[in-house]
Amino acid sequence: MPGLIFLATSPRVAPGQLTWPAWETLRSAGRVLAGAADHPQLPYLRAAGIEVEVTAPDAAALVRAAAGGSVVWLAGADGDEALMRQVGSILVNTADPPEIEALHGTYDLPGARVLDLITVTETLRRECPWDREQTHESLAPYLLEEAYEVVDTIEGGDLDALREELGDVLMQVTFHAEIAEDFSVDDVAEGIVAKLVRRHPHVFGEVTVADAEEVNANWDAIKSAERGEEASIFTGVPMGQPALSLAAKLQRRAEKAGAPEGLFADDGTGAELFAVVARLREEGRDPEAELRAAARRFRDRVRAWEDSGEEG
Repeated sequence: MPGLIFLATSPRVAPGQLTWPAWETLRSAGRVLAGAADHPQLPYLRAAGIEVEVTAPDAAALVRAAAGGSVVWLAGADGDEALMRQVGSILVNTADPPEIEALHGTYDLPGARVLDLITVTETLRRECPWDREQTHESLAPYLLEEAYEVVDTIEGGDLDALREELGDVLMQVTFHAEIAEDFSVDDVAEGIVAKLVRRHPHVFGEVTVADAEEVNANWDAIKSAERGEEASIFTGVPMGQPALSLAAKLQRRAEKAGAPEGLFADDGTGAELFAVVARLREEGRDPEAELRAAARRFRDRVRAWEDSGEEG
């Protein structure tokens, strides 16, 4: 049957890895056309005995060819959407138009777009003067800033903006991996995958757990075994984090280790804040989140006063 099929393939899938319907369509087509001699699929199609003609992208010529038989057009990396629209415009004014169809020859796997981010990051590192000068140390403030923006988005309930903010954090991760000399982003991914599998034996192994509390206990035990018996109960606690969250983290670690209550006592203004953190934790509240919420309310009150034009 006469017709035109636009065969689209993903640049994130290795050439030649086509779906079975795509191979059947290619083998049964009267003509297979491509717009460039370096189309990545050409070597694999020709190796499979499929003849491919290289011709300039011409909507009118494609319509004429499709009127006389079945034609497959190998779309470029962008899907040749502009060419498809041009063909559609011609068919609207054609008395007996051939059928037109879009067929996906490959589909992206989940996470495939991360490859695009890695490619862009590599290009920036190579070609942008600013990106070439960056180091782990110079990027550290941006990583903190982007992480705080994610928290701010979540606490503000602006979930529509969360995707963008998470993208900014992901970019920081890929950038740090790109400038590293001793490891790559694949090494980063490999390490976290191995850690997650290792610390979830109830999912990837034969361990049985009753609830989330037991999961946490197993996690801590596995982590302690990984770090050795000499590791401190505070090993892995970043001391550079905000003071309230730091105090809460240290208190949680000390409680789990069975530290006596007398060690929690201290003198001075800082001690008063430390005690407030302990009280909020006992009430099941996050000290950092509580203070951030109070700061938000203060901001809103000042904004309202500012907008009212009232004098203090």
